Amino acid sequence: MEQPKILIVDDDPELRRGLNLRLRANHYDTAYATDGVSAMAMAQKEKPDLIILDIGLPAGDGYVVLDRLQENATLSCIPVIVLTARDPQYNKDRIMRAGATAFFQKPADNFELLGAIRSVLNPRWPGTAAAAPS
Repeated sequence: MEQPKILIVDDDPELRRGLNLRLRANHYDTAYATDGVSAMAMAQKEKPDLIILDIGLPAGDGYVVLDRLQENATLSCIPVIVLTARDPQYNKDRIMRAGATAFFQKPADNFELLGAIRSVLNPRWPGTAAAAPS
């Protein structure tokens, strides 16, 4: 059975590596992008089932990426979970209005993040919600 693919968009190599390990341990396939421009290119190329997006990115921040995803008929259906260090008091509402499915502030609780991923992917990937987080 094909594994759900998650595109991780973050310029922090340690965070990408940690997310990659956690996601692969939970039977997800991953791809990476490190800035706004490469995020759009990778989304077009990989057609991920979910995107985990940082807001503070070089070459087009996460808000630009959210806007461009929403404007693209092929990519607008991809759910986006925002994982950012930005203050939720000033950013969460704007992020959710821009089309994100969920918002997490760094550092996110791994069990909560995995639960949100499973919740988003479960209708598309039955069985992903059944496994306990690793």
